[in-house]
Amino acid sequence: MAQLDLLPALESADVVFHCASPSSACINKDLFYRVNVEGTKNVVEMCKKVGVKRLVLTSSASVLFEGIDLEGATEDTPYASKPIDYYTETKILQERIVLEASDPANGFLTVAIRPHSLFGPRDPLFIPTIIKTAKEGKLKFAIGNGKNLVDFTYIENAVYGHILAAKALDNNAKVSGKVYHITNDEPVGFWDFISQILRGLDYKPPQYHIPYLFLYYLAMLVQLICFLLKPAVDIKPTFTPIRIAYAGTHHYYSCERAKRDLGYAPLVSMEEGIKITVAYYEHLRNKKR
Repeated sequence: MAQLDLLPALESADVVFHCASPSSACINKDLFYRVNVEGTKNVVEMCKKVGVKRLVLTSSASVLFEGIDLEGATEDTPYASKPIDYYTETKILQERIVLEASDPANGFLTVAIRPHSLFGPRDPLFIPTIIKTAKEGKLKFAIGNGKNLVDFTYIENAVYGHILAAKALDNNAKVSGKVYHITNDEPVGFWDFISQILRGLDYKPPQYHIPYLFLYYLAMLVQLICFLLKPAVDIKPTFTPIRIAYAGTHHYYSCERAKRDLGYAPLVSMEEGIKITVAYYEHLRNKKR
């Protein structure tokens, strides 16, 4: 993105919400770096150039996730030392750029918001992918024992967290340079969530369980085979260790800092968020049952 492209949009702004990022499903390393790293440097530079006072970044709680259990993680939990994908790797760099740009002495205040697993109406990726997978008959099995807890974030709650952060920057420079987890603050079983969405749209939820470690190591074997074959055949498997880990481990986060500093509390419960989401995707309902 050329720097001049940003100037007209930023010149009259007092606060900027930087939400741009390729989807975590993307596998284009160059695109991730151009958008999340170089693009973010550009945003910070242009904000300072035109006198924007507040910058709120949409980061991700995945910057802490390494594919192993993460339970009640706080903002003080170290960044993933071994990022699980290019998305995580570049979101860590992006977040650091924004937080390190904080300069209260010169009137430039920044904050990063970390939602996790966004869902809700108009989502073009997460829910449609779940339904597409169910239609293809690929959701008959749950990974692991189904007891792993995960944080999901209803979109309205994520937006609310961003607004609170912008207001906090306006009233309290001590918030600047900090990061905040914003989730529904209501960890649920990963497969319970998936099953509620599926049942709500008349699809059968997973009926069987496959041991987590068996699938994880099988996925690693598939990945190795694809790597060995790559000189001759470029295969991009969807059955990857990363996806197995996402669906089969605990990963939920503490929102206590956001409650204390921002006054955050979810506006929409998980139950209500799922109900609204299912209603929005009525057009994807299973008509064969």
